[in-house]
Amino acid sequence: MSASENVPRIGGVVLLRDDGAALLQLRDNIPTITAPGLWVFPGGHCDDGETCRDCARREFREETGYDCPEIKSLTEFHYVAPENGRTYLLSFWWDRYDGVSPVFCYEGQEVRFIPRAEFECKPTTDYLLSVWELALTKLY
Repeated sequence: MSASENVPRIGGVVLLRDDGAALLQLRDNIPTITAPGLWVFPGGHCDDGETCRDCARREFREETGYDCPEIKSLTEFHYVAPENGRTYLLSFWWDRYDGVSPVFCYEGQEVRFIPRAEFECKPTTDYLLSVWELALTKLY
């Protein structure tokens, strides 16, 4: 097994409204989890044998109740989490919100659409804004 196969894989979805607002999740503020108390794109760890795409769809549905059957590849990169020093392979996908299906908060403190212009002062990871900006280039 290579070193890259030992890196935990995370799949996440950037769900955008037509106005560019993204669906974000405020993580629980528990010190033992990754990104505690931060706003992130919904997602989570890949199961053994699961593709990052399938993981992103599954985790997004589990956390929000919203199904994204047509997610498209956005970006993938290695990230070292400052809270634990672990390296993760982050795989992000994106989709356009259908404007009608309900979205729920099944994990974390809150899930909601936030306009990009209103996000500047919220606690988040150092990559979220660049991933969001990349997704916006696909939307328009």
